Amino acid sequence: MVAFIKSELFLRFMGGFLIGAVGVFLLQPDDQPGLGISAIAATTTHNAAL
Repeated sequence: MVAFIKSELFLRFMGGFLIGAVGVFLLQPDDQPGLGISAIAATTTHNAAL
């Protein structure tokens, strides 16, 4: 087990995993999803038309 943890294959896998995990968190969009915004806009437009 110790030999596997020190192997180059395992170290490359863990390096790729860490880079991918950091990338997922750094590349998250900051804006809200479009579905909620359009539903609010449609409700507001409907009330304004009455």
